[in-house]
Amino acid sequence: MTEMVYGAAPLRTAEPILSRWWRTVDKWSLSCVLMLFGVGLLLGLAASPPLAERNGLEPFYYVQRQAFFGLLGLIALVLASMMGPVLVRRLSVLGFIVAFVALAMLPFFGTDFGKGAVRWYSMGFASLQPSEFLKPLFVIACAWLMAAGQELGGPPGRVYSFALMVAIVAMLALQPDFGQACLVLFGWGVMWFVGGAPMFLLMALAGVVVFFGTVAYNASEHFARRIDGFLSPEVDPNTQLGYATNAIREGGFFGVGVGEGQVKWSLPDAHTDFIIAVAAEEYGLILVGAIITLYMVVVVRSMIRLMRERDPFIRLAGTGLAAIFGVQAMINMGVAVRLLPAKGMTLPFVSYGGSSVIAAGIGVGMLLAFTRTRPQGEIGDLLRSRRR
Repeated sequence: MTEMVYGAAPLRTAEPILSRWWRTVDKWSLSCVLMLFGVGLLLGLAASPPLAERNGLEPFYYVQRQAFFGLLGLIALVLASMMGPVLVRRLSVLGFIVAFVALAMLPFFGTDFGKGAVRWYSMGFASLQPSEFLKPLFVIACAWLMAAGQELGGPPGRVYSFALMVAIVAMLALQPDFGQACLVLFGWGVMWFVGGAPMFLLMALAGVVVFFGTVAYNASEHFARRIDGFLSPEVDPNTQLGYATNAIREGGFFGVGVGEGQVKWSLPDAHTDFIIAVAAEEYGLILVGAIITLYMVVVVRSMIRLMRERDPFIRLAGTGLAAIFGVQAMINMGVAVRLLPAKGMTLPFVSYGGSSVIAAGIGVGMLLAFTRTRPQGEIGDLLRSRRR
């Protein structure tokens, strides 16, 4: 009857998913990630042909594989960034369980590929590194536990997340993979701090880390060798750090020229862990500065958008994802210039590696999902209303 008098209410057409995603996603961060991937392909063209020649493969074999895995990573990024926070949380918790079991099974079914650390599953046509996928999924799982612990009558989420962190760090240290262990610990510590942990507990945690670092130095020859090499005032020119240091010095401000670099012929990991040395030698400080700026834009813009977020789970998860993304890049570049001990860590979206680039795509995709613009009031509005 009402419709006969006033007319039927017009149906609201739902906005297409792709259109809504493009309207709400952080386009600056997305553009920076695409540029990082492009830089990775550019540097792969310079760094990987010598390795392909040594292995008797086609000159651009590794570049083609990097493009393939990079495409998968970008697809994973877009799909993850289109999801809502609830769906991201549910899928991440399930994925975390799978990745945790895969990490625990590495000592029995994994391989070291002659590198002295059992970190991979060999699948014949490719390898899989569970720790790369575990990092972003661990952040989501811990953020969920911490946020649930803040609710009235909620579980002791911080205690559960602490137990998970200890278990994962222990498994990574036994591989040994101290770089990934430190990254997991750092990501958890950042979320714990943002979640309101007392400063005293954070200082106590730092003391525990120093204690176990000392124990690892005395018990692990692998760990002690890397620390000694880092602290030594002289750099052996025939080591990876020596080659990288010399390449950065030779590159100067403008670089020696495209294709003119020599470090790629000496470094076995020039296309992965030391890709920044190739960039510094051939393109100079200009490209290195541009790469650093791209990572900074992603991290800073994400943090700024998360500061306005009211949902504690989204704040914690987004902060943890942004922290491990930025710190992984900082560690990789810091190793190349001898600011940090050698860690064996890739540069996200730039270094060659299937597990690395796909996992980075998943992690940044979830970060973009959390920083999308949503129809809600900002945290400042909530605080002002409480003051009134």
